[in-house]
Amino acid sequence: RTGAAFQYLLVQKTGAQKNVGLIQLNRPQALNALCEGLMTELGQALKTMESDPEVGAIVLTGSQKAFAAGADIKEMQNKTFQECYSGGFLAGWNKVSVVRKPIIAAVNGFALGGGCELAMMCDIIYAGEKAQFGQPEILLGTIPGAGGTQRLTRAVGKSLAMEMVLTGDRISA
Repeated sequence: RTGAAFQYLLVQKTGAQKNVGLIQLNRPQALNALCEGLMTELGQALKTMESDPEVGAIVLTGSQKAFAAGADIKEMQNKTFQECYSGGFLAGWNKVSVVRKPIIAAVNGFALGGGCELAMMCDIIYAGEKAQFGQPEILLGTIPGAGGTQRLTRAVGKSLAMEMVLTGDRISA
């Protein structure tokens, strides 16, 4: 599929030999908030890249302002626990962490909540000078829901992970 076929992503093969899959989150009006449609498209794009023998690695990025500002809260706010649980809410999010080709997160701007979790699902994170990582879910009265508590602890250690998750404070690159 070409980039034109996606509503929330820009997808292309790049590099001198066109062997790097580039997936750019493209929902600027919402700071790349991770709505259901975007995550479905991301799963499709990753599946296409993974099965393409010409693609050796995948780069996942956002914009200068935001890698991804988190899950789309407007989409989530009225869901009950039962709806989330029985409907498999966030079920497709894990796709990023099971792709067999290396995925590099190129992070500029905000990587908050689900955006931080998405970056941590990648194999390597390259962070720009303006990158801001955080798990601010506590400020909404909830906790990271897509594996963030476990991945963050492995990435930054227990003490900093606890501080970030319990205060909602951000860290820079």
